[in-house]
Amino acid sequence: MTEFADHQAAGLSWRERTGEGPVLVALHGIGSEALCFDDLAACLPGWRLISWNAPGYCASEPLPMDWPVAAEYAAALARLIHMLGLNGFHMLGHSLGTLIAAAFAANHPAGVRSLTLAACAQGGGVAVGAELPSAHAARIEDLDRDGARAFAKARAPRLIHAPEAHPDLVRKVADSMAKVSLPGYAQAVRMLASGNLAGDCARLTVPTAVVVGAMDIVTPPEQSRRAHDAIPAAMRRGLTEVPGAGHAIHLQAPAALAHVVAAPVLPTPHPEKEPT
Repeated sequence: MTEFADHQAAGLSWRERTGEGPVLVALHGIGSEALCFDDLAACLPGWRLISWNAPGYCASEPLPMDWPVAAEYAAALARLIHMLGLNGFHMLGHSLGTLIAAAFAANHPAGVRSLTLAACAQGGGVAVGAELPSAHAARIEDLDRDGARAFAKARAPRLIHAPEAHPDLVRKVADSMAKVSLPGYAQAVRMLASGNLAGDCARLTVPTAVVVGAMDIVTPPEQSRRAHDAIPAAMRRGLTEVPGAGHAIHLQAPAALAHVVAAPVLPTPHPEKEPT
């Protein structure tokens, strides 16, 4: 049985599954939490998986500024990685986590062996302190007005392709989303509004793969294609669209996501010799 342990130190909390194999640092999306990657861990036997709760989520303290940018989340992640003494690890970001993962890998590339960006959130490029676009402002207003449980019930089905056929997955999404709170969620919304994923992807110097559910209606595949195209050609590990999967690809297609994550450590097949 796969066992996980939850930890908390220095204002951050994270979930860990120990293993003797490669190390994966996983970053969740805007409406999620550390335990969302438990199903993925089951598809990566032997791997050590470290999944954080982003600042302002669960037991992690919010960042000190009202409108943080991706680099400030990445700096918080760098503190956790230093605290754990990690070196030579792989990184996965999902949705909002792609903005943090790309900013981290661009600003702190030492030690990152590979990067996987799943269901890319491009960010809106809004100037810090400017008026929030209506769609972003509505997220904060809805949560504040309706409360987290109703907020999650309304939004969760959009993250799963064919939600009526997968009530268990919708329930998992809703249970995690119901834990979001202010001010952490509002900080994340503002970071999303000002994010520029393509800009950070253009600065990457680590091998990077992009993967997205073909049926993702939250961050449609075009957003992931834009991120992939911005990565320097020498660093691209490819773009994968997973059939039948929606936005929560880590829940709806964990085996397919695990295959992309694990590709850098899989043995390279030797070409057969030409007959003489």
